[in-house]
Amino acid sequence: MISVDEYRETVTKLLGEAPPVTLGLAECAGLVLAADVRAGVSLPPFDNSAMDGYAVRAADIAGASPAQPVTLPVADDIPAGRTDVAPLAPGTTHRIMTGAPLPPGADAVVMVEDTDGGTETVRISAAPVAGTHLRRIGEDVVEGTLALKAGTVLGHARLGLAAAVGLAELSVRRPLRVVVASTGSELVDAPNPLRHGQIYESNSIMLATAIRSVGCEAVVVRSVVDDVDEFRAVIEPKLADADLLVTSGGVSAGAYEVVKDALSGQGVEFRKVAIQPGGPQGCGRWLGVPVVTLPGNPVSVLVSFEAFLRPALLHALGHTGVDRQRVRARLTEAMTSPSSRRQFRRGFYTHADGEVTGIVGPRGGPGSHLLAAFTQANCLIVLPEGTSDVAEGDEVDVLLL
Repeated sequence: MISVDEYRETVTKLLGEAPPVTLGLAECAGLVLAADVRAGVSLPPFDNSAMDGYAVRAADIAGASPAQPVTLPVADDIPAGRTDVAPLAPGTTHRIMTGAPLPPGADAVVMVEDTDGGTETVRISAAPVAGTHLRRIGEDVVEGTLALKAGTVLGHARLGLAAAVGLAELSVRRPLRVVVASTGSELVDAPNPLRHGQIYESNSIMLATAIRSVGCEAVVVRSVVDDVDEFRAVIEPKLADADLLVTSGGVSAGAYEVVKDALSGQGVEFRKVAIQPGGPQGCGRWLGVPVVTLPGNPVSVLVSFEAFLRPALLHALGHTGVDRQRVRARLTEAMTSPSSRRQFRRGFYTHADGEVTGIVGPRGGPGSHLLAAFTQANCLIVLPEGTSDVAEGDEVDVLLL
């Protein structure tokens, strides 16, 4: 068997890195920046007022107070957006709005609340020192300096910064186009009625949702029957513009393993991985497209996604942090695990204020068919290779979902 870590590295290398693409800012939300961004302008790009009020020379109103206000003539009006601002003459003031450029000669702004709001003359009842209520050029970002670093995930604030420094588009890692295919002649798409021996198909819904949650596109092909020719006929046309094919089912050691039968010798290698659940795995290239094949049981699908596919997809999209948060917790009950495998068990983690470690209890047994237990879990309990028994109260690693 191949180790979990070795197989994860194999899948990550298979996917590689998504190519960069240039998109408008509105299309970049949640994507990863592919190249450093340097500021085309300073922020602020000019000295401006931080308040609605009056631009002054601080020396002209020194000593002003409510008891002894200073009255100055209002020589000009400066709204935000004005570009032809005249210098401030000594002994005068300019009425100024928030964000408007500071007139040359002014070194402070008096809030309108500290005045009588006059438009011809204004009575000022406060004496701010030089620099009060000003936004200086380059105070936030200096022109030519690094504004956003490659590898940054573009949320709303970062996209706002890109727009503020004069950019309309960015180079980002392109979202991967993933074809998701579930296989098995026993599968039926809801709401069609079930016959004895049939089950409703669920893997494609889970996988497509999980793949979209990390920022990729997913095209779903549901319930492909266990026939090699049919499998190839259905899937091949979907690969023309695909970056990845992900299948579920048809990879074990028995008969009627359609994925294994169709792709063996075609560039896809099938391996046994030292993991529980989800041991049967496969990856490679088919028709030039990367392929990752997962087992068919639903818990095996979700655990395989967490262990192998999610980190590989995040790496391909340019993320630097691809792992779930890992914490230590004390078990609320004893557990067993096959010592030759790394076991991932669904669990529920809680952490009380003031406690150094949290507590965690398993949800459901180790069976790979127990999907309902996954809906009650908020973590995966990790029992490493070489572990066969853990007692109540023992500390274990937990991956928070």
